[in-house]
Amino acid sequence: MTRPLRFAVTLPQIKRTWQEARDAALELEELGYDALFVCDHLYGVPNPTLPIFEAWTELAAVGALTRRVELGTLVTPPFFRNPAVLAKQVSTLDHITGGRVIVGLGGGWFAPEFENLGLPFPPLGERLRALEETLVALRSLFAEARTTFAGRHVHLREAIHEPKPLRRPPILVGGGGERVTLRIAARHADIWNNLAIHQGALARKVEALRRHCEAVGRPFEEIEISQQCTVVIAEDEAASRAALEKAQRIFGGHLGSALEEHGIWGPPERVIERIEAHRALGCTGFMIEFFGRDIRVPARLFAEKVMPAFR
Repeated sequence: MTRPLRFAVTLPQIKRTWQEARDAALELEELGYDALFVCDHLYGVPNPTLPIFEAWTELAAVGALTRRVELGTLVTPPFFRNPAVLAKQVSTLDHITGGRVIVGLGGGWFAPEFENLGLPFPPLGERLRALEETLVALRSLFAEARTTFAGRHVHLREAIHEPKPLRRPPILVGGGGERVTLRIAARHADIWNNLAIHQGALARKVEALRRHCEAVGRPFEEIEISQQCTVVIAEDEAASRAALEKAQRIFGGHLGSALEEHGIWGPPERVIERIEAHRALGCTGFMIEFFGRDIRVPARLFAEKVMPAFR
């Protein structure tokens, strides 16, 4: 059975006001988007001086205002929070929202927000080990009466977690590491999200995930494939080209240079074609960051001219 396409949007969060985030969340839900996400960073990226809202607090506020959309993080790393405390945050939000939480987890990468704040930031291999231990601990806390776990980074002794979430929250694993991260996704994820910087390598990473699923004995079809992406959309070719060039200047580096070749941009008809190209590779979820100061403007055009082609 073919999965329907799901369109999620990242909310305004860095150098934005709560009113901007709130207004965007309410309109995005009315426009028919399936989920809303925030990034889980303690510093604005790439500049630590940029103000940013804390992820799970912002989601709790949005969850109390919305009624339908799912809510999640891109992505919560180990060492920001004790896993049992994180589980409590997740379950509380799940009750606030009537069972709409997606738990997005990843290894973490922006060293200053760990090191400056006195949080552990071990080498990548240990961060990924902590990620997997966190995943195992969360699943147990969500399901079992008591959890005892003795890992290298996660330690729980007869931990009681009540109330349980209203549903077993779907687990999203974000990241593109083909040797370890995708193996963790194959074992534990309901959703795997490919990072925007790896958008051009989506086909290769999907095949790597498929191999890991075969190795661990899990049906590949159980995992939803999702792509984090900047979407640059405008009414016509000239306006979309101008917006693309502005986005390339702002993002710079590899991400900026890859937008034209691998990104989702253009007038609505080209955006539809590029989404179809992603779907042909197995991608059925899109984690969209709309380009524009007021993301509601491109989000309206996308909802009016693009989403009907897939519904």
